[in-house]
Formats: sequence, C-alpha cells, structure tokens
Amino acid sequence: MTDHRYFTTLAVALRQAGCAQPALVIDLDRLDANIDRVKAGLVPGRPIRIVDKSLPILPLIGHLMQRLGTTRIMSFHLPIAQAVLEAFADADILFGKPMPAAGLRQALSVWTEAQRADFCRRAVLLVDSAERLAAYAGIAAELGLSLRFAAEIDVGMHRGGFSSPAALAEALQSVDGQPHIRCVGVMGYEAHLPKIPGFAGGPSGEQAKVTARFAAFVEALPADCRTILNTGGSNTALGYGAETSANEFSMGSGFLVPTDFEGGALAALSPAVFIATPVLKIVDARLPGPDILTRIMQWLGKLPRRGCFTYGGKWMARPVFPTDLRENALWGSSSNQQFFGLSDDNPLKADDFVFLRPTQSEAVLQQFGPVLLYRDGKIIDRWQPLPTG
Repeated sequence: MTDHRYFTTLAVALRQAGCAQPALVIDLDRLDANIDRVKAGLVPGRPIRIVDKSLPILPLIGHLMQRLGTTRIMSFHLPIAQAVLEAFADADILFGKPMPAAGLRQALSVWTEAQRADFCRRAVLLVDSAERLAAYAGIAAELGLSLRFAAEIDVGMHRGGFSSPAALAEALQSVDGQPHIRCVGVMGYEAHLPKIPGFAGGPSGEQAKVTARFAAFVEALPADCRTILNTGGSNTALGYGAETSANEFSMGSGFLVPTDFEGGALAALSPAVFIATPVLKIVDARLPGPDILTRIMQWLGKLPRRGCFTYGGKWMARPVFPTDLRENALWGSSSNQQFFGLSDDNPLKADDFVFLRPTQSEAVLQQFGPVLLYRDGKIIDRWQPLPTG
C-alpha cells in the first residue's frame, strides 16, 4: 500500500491527464483482481448481489455485473433503483432497507405505467414488520399493482426486522391469498459477525448461530417463497461454506477495499480506490497566537515542524502517501485547505499530489464529480457518479 513507485506513477498519470484538483481514482487493474479473488472465494453456485449504494456509478455497476456474471443488485434509494432499472434491462433489484410507505406511494404514483410495470416485475421491496407489510399491501391494492417483497429477518444484529420465525409466519399468513402482494424470500444482514468478542463466542461461534437462525427463518417460509435467500456483506460473504441456507450474498465496498473493509476475509484484496489532491502550500508549521505556543506544542510532540496545506480536505479518508503525511489534531480538518504534518526531510513541494484512502466507498464516490479510471499506468476514462438525491 505504501509503495513509492505505485503512487509516483499514479501522480504522473494524473498530471498527464490534466488533473489539478481533488479527484477520486479507481484502479481498474486492482479492482478486476479483487473481483476475481471474490469469485474464487465464494461458495459455488451462490452469486453476488451488488450493493449499489457503495458503488453508485452506473458504468462501475455494469463492469461488476459483467465480470461477476450476475444481474442481481441490492438498492437502498428509490431514485437510484430506478436509474439502475433503466440502465440495465436484465437487472433485478432487492431493496436492502425498507422504504417509507409514503415515499413508495409517491414514486409509484408519478412513474409512468411502463415504469410501474417494470418495477413490479424486477424489484423486490424489503419488509421489516407486519405494519409495513400491511401498508405496502394497501398501496398495491390502491394502485392496482402486484408488488413483491422479501422479509428482513434479525439473525443477531438487532437492527430491526422480524425477530423470530413465528413472527414472520404470522405476518405472511396475514397476506396469504392477497393478489396484490407476495413474498419471494428473506434478507438477513449480519455485519456484526467480525466484531463479536472472544468471551461471547467470537466471530466463528456467532457465525454458527447466525447460520442456524437464518435456516430457521427459511424453514418458516412456504416453498414458493424461497426465491431470494440473501445474507452477507463485504466483511462476511466470503466466510460462508456450503452449509448455509442462503442462495446469494451481498457485497459492495469490499471490491474497492476502503480502510473500513480491509483485513479479515478481505485480506487478500488490494485497495483500489484513492483520493488524490494537490498540495497548495509547504509551510513551517505555526499555530495562531504567540510563538511560544508553537514551540511548546512542538516540544510536546503535538505539532510537527513542517507541513502542507492541501486543496480541499475533511473527507472520510486517511492519508496514505507520502507515508509521513499526518493529520494534526491542533489544526483539525478543513474542507477548504487541510493541514497535514510532514517529516523535516520530506521533499514534497507545491502542486505535488498527496493520496488518501477513503474509509468507505458509500457517499465518498459521489463527492468528486467524474471518477478517474486508472489502468496500466494511465488515466483511461472518467465515470460520472449518480446524484445523491
């Protein structure tokens, strides 16, 4: 990650491409290698459902669909779901969180008849409670539509959803035989798995419990309601074996490996997304106020003697190159010009690039305008992210 040659070569490519402002860069060579490693590590016959909120760029989603050989998308926002449906005629969508009933009704009311029909045919809503199921059923009946849903099930994360197979069975019974809404599966998210401490059984002990809970929920489903049996996330999808009842796994951020998604099951993957930003100023570090304050803070090790101010900042990201680039608590963060400390002998100069790794890909990918694509030592293309609204 701290390879001097890698980042100096990337900096040259950015300059050759005319980049002179903060930019987000995706390394396609690394991304493709990550995709291939994920494919090799999956349970055979269990496809990936691509999480669009973590990869909100239509060409990026299309690239992943093609290389993974999947048409399955998990969506979290109605406008983005609609954009995905319009861009990919073969995509099918499972929502990763429940939509407010009022928002669903509004969208279905303003869409064209063709858009509504396409949504009903290719999108599956997520239902977390009997109350939401009743609300969705009412909307479907009111608008004369046939909606499909999967049930959100609590397999141990305790972020909502049906708390027991019995509660799920009771909810399904309430809409049994209704022509406007039907269940096609379940979704059980378990991002808590890697964080369970040893005294509570550790990740492996919790995974066995999650697998058993998931299986119990599946058993509560009628046989014709088991099309989508979804679990997993970037940090957990590769940890399952053939014993799981799930028939697909979700993954998004892990393909790009931001800092919150490194190590563990993703240890073999390489970071494939970076923020590059030019240096505006190289300075002898000084704090506002009397000089004695600066000298005291430097003596205490709280302030470096040398530093730089960058073009922009305050991103959800951590500095990675130069390797001695450090955030400073005394100066804090700034979205205009951010201060970073440097070692005394760092040769960095104004207009050079520094690099940071996003902590996550969600939202960050939408902050920089067109995303730069890096392959074989060159910037080869630009992809426009989807809008946030």
